[in-house]
Amino acid sequence: MSQQKELPPEAKRALAEAEERRKTAAKLDLPKELGGRAGPEPVRFGDWENKGLAVDF
Repeated sequence: MSQQKELPPEAKRALAEAEERRKTAAKLDLPKELGGRAGPEPVRFGDWENKGLAVDF
């Protein structure tokens, strides 16, 4: 088993900042979609993704 390297202070600070942003981020209060797909919101990064295939609008 290999040992992990110690992260530099900059990386630790970036990880801590990202964790803090995740904690303070507001949850989206989206209305319930009728007849939509199950699971997470399918529109990500401006693309529509379905079964691994992305279609750019």
